Amino acid sequence: MNNDFCTPEGARRLKARIEAFWAERGYNVTIDLVDAGFMPAMRSARTDVRSDMVNGLPRRPANDAGPERRSA
Repeated sequence: MNNDFCTPEGARRLKARIEAFWAERGYNVTIDLVDAGFMPAMRSARTDVRSDMVNGLPRRPANDAGPERRSA
């Protein structure tokens, strides 16, 4: 299945697509893959895709050092 993003391979493909999408727009996002193990409701194992984004949007552009790194 190409659209099953809960498998380890599918989650890796989704991670790469999300990172590439935002990199093209000048943003760095952090994506983590978390093995959630066997889920009885799904009757299979699951891999979660988690990010540092807020409401689906990156926190800041790649070239923005953030308030902690800006010089006065």
